[in-house]
Amino acid sequence: MAHQKYLKNVVTLKLEQEKCVGCGLCAIVCPRAVFKIEDDLAWITALDNCMECGACVGNCPVGAITVHAGVGCASAIIHSWLTGDEPSCDCGGGGNC
Repeated sequence: MAHQKYLKNVVTLKLEQEKCVGCGLCAIVCPRAVFKIEDDLAWITALDNCMECGACVGNCPVGAITVHAGVGCASAIIHSWLTGDEPSCDCGGGGNC
């Protein structure tokens, strides 16, 4: 699943590298291989793979990562996996999805 891309340039994920302590937890818990650890720092190497699940934020010990988890189409897809329902991104309102 890590090779699958989500929607291009819509992800809210941000990494403040000056706060990063290089623990590597973000890379370990990310189900989509968005992060890698290099030179004792986390790097976002596959931003468009992020589904905004929030696992990285929940495990970062220094608050270096932010993401608006649980919103948009990623949330709908995850909800559909958990419930077996069809995903609904509710993109019919004329706004951007």
